[in-house]
Amino acid sequence: MAMRPPVGVPTLTRRTRILLAVAGAAVLLLLAGSRLINVYIDWLWFGEVGFRSVFSTILFTRIVQFLVGGLLIGGLVALSLWIAYRSRPVFVPLSGPEDPIARYRTVIIQRLRLFAVGIPVGIGVIAGLSAQGDWQVVQQFINSTPFGVADPEFGLDVSFYAFQLPFYRLLLNWLFVGIAISFVVALITHYIFGGIRLTGRAGVVSGPARAQLAILAGVFVLLKAVAYWLDRYELMGSDRNPLFNGATYTDLHAVMPAKLILLFISVICAIAFFAAVFRQNLQLPAIATVLLVISSVLVGAAWPAVLQQFVVAPNAGDREALSIERNIEATRQAYGLTEETVTEVRYPGTSEATPAEVRAETATIPNIRILDPAKLSDTFTQFQQGRTFYGFQDPLDIDRYAADDGTVQDYVVALRELNSQGLAGNQTDWINQRLVYTHGNGIVVAPANQVNAELDDAGGQGGLPKFTSIDIASMDNPNIPQSLQVEEPRTYYGELTEGYSIVGAPDGAPPVEYDSDTERYTYAGRGGVPLDNFVNRLAFAAYYGERNILFNSSINDNSKIMYVRDPADRVQAVAPWLTTDGDPYPAVVDGRITWIVDGYTTLENYPYAERMQLGEVTADAVAGGPGLRPELDREVSYLRNSVKATVDAYDGTVTLYAFDETDPVLKTWMKTFPGTVQPESAITPGLREHLRYPEDQFKVQRALLTRYHVDNPAEFFSNVSFWDVPSDPTPSGGATAAGLAQPPFYLLAGQPGERSSDKPTFQLTSALVFQAREFLSAYVSASSHPETYGQITVLQLPPDTQTQGPQLVQSLFAGSPEVSKDLGLLARNGQSAVVNGNLLTLPVAGGLLYVEPVYIQRANEESSYPQLARVLVSYNGRVGFAPSLDTALDQVFGAGAGADVPSAGATPPTEPGTAVPGTDATASPELVAAAQAIRTAIDQFRAASASGDFVGQGEALQALDTATDRFQAAQAASAAAPAPAPGG
Repeated sequence: MAMRPPVGVPTLTRRTRILLAVAGAAVLLLLAGSRLINVYIDWLWFGEVGFRSVFSTILFTRIVQFLVGGLLIGGLVALSLWIAYRSRPVFVPLSGPEDPIARYRTVIIQRLRLFAVGIPVGIGVIAGLSAQGDWQVVQQFINSTPFGVADPEFGLDVSFYAFQLPFYRLLLNWLFVGIAISFVVALITHYIFGGIRLTGRAGVVSGPARAQLAILAGVFVLLKAVAYWLDRYELMGSDRNPLFNGATYTDLHAVMPAKLILLFISVICAIAFFAAVFRQNLQLPAIATVLLVISSVLVGAAWPAVLQQFVVAPNAGDREALSIERNIEATRQAYGLTEETVTEVRYPGTSEATPAEVRAETATIPNIRILDPAKLSDTFTQFQQGRTFYGFQDPLDIDRYAADDGTVQDYVVALRELNSQGLAGNQTDWINQRLVYTHGNGIVVAPANQVNAELDDAGGQGGLPKFTSIDIASMDNPNIPQSLQVEEPRTYYGELTEGYSIVGAPDGAPPVEYDSDTERYTYAGRGGVPLDNFVNRLAFAAYYGERNILFNSSINDNSKIMYVRDPADRVQAVAPWLTTDGDPYPAVVDGRITWIVDGYTTLENYPYAERMQLGEVTADAVAGGPGLRPELDREVSYLRNSVKATVDAYDGTVTLYAFDETDPVLKTWMKTFPGTVQPESAITPGLREHLRYPEDQFKVQRALLTRYHVDNPAEFFSNVSFWDVPSDPTPSGGATAAGLAQPPFYLLAGQPGERSSDKPTFQLTSALVFQAREFLSAYVSASSHPETYGQITVLQLPPDTQTQGPQLVQSLFAGSPEVSKDLGLLARNGQSAVVNGNLLTLPVAGGLLYVEPVYIQRANEESSYPQLARVLVSYNGRVGFAPSLDTALDQVFGAGAGADVPSAGATPPTEPGTAVPGTDATASPELVAAAQAIRTAIDQFRAASASGDFVGQGEALQALDTATDRFQAAQAASAAAPAPAPGG
């Protein structure tokens, strides 16, 4: 039967080819153009902050990896194609008149160069793009630094597991990919060109096809042998036992020998594949492959399972003792919990303290914090916002400052930032949003242990922080302590500022940036990328899709554009090898408003160390649940706070300081990016006074201390001595935060465990409870004091203690009839909300003192704000509940116990036009009258309660409601925003 000739591919005309080429170039330009603009924008930004070497190093590394990955995979594919094509049969017999392969074979032959070049290039480009993402692994391998610590099984330095093993595994995986793709390409090529024919029952494979495929399969199996060799080292991070990480008894005595056995079998299997080159059939490699599969099941899986079930499980405590001991030691080393850092102190937890003993705690009692930074953002906003386009971060921060006489005071701290979300009306047009409203105005602080007045004694105006605003208007105020005075209160970089701003004006031109209703300003700092040429303006116009950047006449040769303005984002960008803490905080450092950001170096494979899921362990009732910070959705087995970073709030200058110069991971990155990290000696005394022990590191360490305070492997295995992090009894997030861990708290207090200490230190603290019980097991404190920074003190209570933990203490408060009655009165039938502040735990006179501020806030009103109404105190089961801390302490311990507690500020003014305590505002006659009416109604209620006059109580409550409504209305009127925004 005659066969039809294969149909050829239609030839394209010259015009069609040109059009297709133009269309392809346009698509390529669209795809590559935006990427090139992004690269140029990043290049400008890194130049502005002085870290262009970081950008160039990363870019160069990624380009090299792209080329190496592309050439490796593309080269292997090209070689495989060339060999398969050159060894094709000269004559290809057809399988029938309708051979389905003939058409494709004809197409390929007619476009042979296109396929021969296009397939390897396409696969190589895809491989190169995938390879460039692992630049950190490559740089760590190149700049590896020894730890000086050997793993307990192989005796290899930890740097092998940290820096070298990941690179070997990466390289091996790419070789696997290259050989696998080459095998598939060779198989398809031989099939198309007749080297493999599916005729008859068994088909036909030509000698060259069999040889090439056998060699590729043999190489793949040899790579598998190398993988088995590397698997032995990765057992040092095994998670076979849910109690701990590291090689278990089964791993050491079954899995590790199995890996060696499988390695030798893989080599034999590879030899069998190579032998198939010289044989006429594939029987030998087929037998070897079956042997490898069966061995993997029996030796690699069944044998370890049998050993675990019949040898380890019946005597697990004894069998796993060595592995647990190794895990304890490695975990403490990896997370900085060694004896040099952690001090354990036996602490009774209960005592019958006298008023004199309480007063003797002069470092703790006077500094007890009654302002909760997680609850007071609305209060700061109401009284210190000034304009709706300013705002304060939520939660607020805690830091300490020295008075001019050297006395240290802890403050609630808030930066008055530009809040882009607060712009409204014509303030949101492009000119106002980008050229006028560009910066915030100063910083606001309030002593954390004081309020302006007691709520009951101030006619509703008490219970407020004693604000001090350091801003443009108060720069020359002599009453501000030296440690809080700033040279430049304007802030261009912060957590609330979104998008970009364009600053700068020609010499002599009128300023346009908003400072106040009567003043404008022109930026004079070094921050921002210059817009002094057409190329930059065109690039930014394209990047932001905003033509005004190109055509607006206000943009001139002195203009600069500010972007990437969040301090954590700036640090993360210049040091992508760091994991930043979730709570950057502002501080006045050497006269500059400065953001301080803690940076961590981490590893995922420290041998035998426990792996921690960062997102889960750092979640708490204030920070929120897991998943809110995607960058923390990973496991680590090593963590160090090796870098302290600062970001100047005015000019955006980023500075990295080496804080743990012994950290091998930090040394590795400093070799990768030389000159980017300043030595620890460059940290000024002014900066060192404001360094805090970081929260995320502390959360990881306290979670580990719940188990790794145990030294004995048998005790560790039994779990009987384990602790828990308590859930927060007063969560800030309501129902969404219920059940989340209680956050750690920054406190200014005496050294834990030392009685009568008169030198308060700034600490980060947390209570711990026994596992599955709510009795207190330990109290952990990490020092932020410059002389003892990083020292962790663990006060361990007796194992049979009945000292109540946070949840039990909160239940004790709620169950007190007096407390319940008074809180009901404060709530006024639901018109006000009672807000429980943070429940602080404090070691005092051999026992544990609990202190919780209670706030009231007008219900269902956007302009409402919390005010301190009461303070709850508990000690040894006794409860104090009063409008002030000193009175509550006297109720618990006896008269005089709270004598050293700072008293509240003066009572509110009674004359119109005088200052309202706790604010910069001036009291209107309506406000003063309403406040006096509140006080009168409270006095009437107390008198009616004392005489048992229920009718009088009802009338007094009604009068109190009316007076409170008047007060809220008068207060809202006095706080209304004045003056329209400029540019409108």
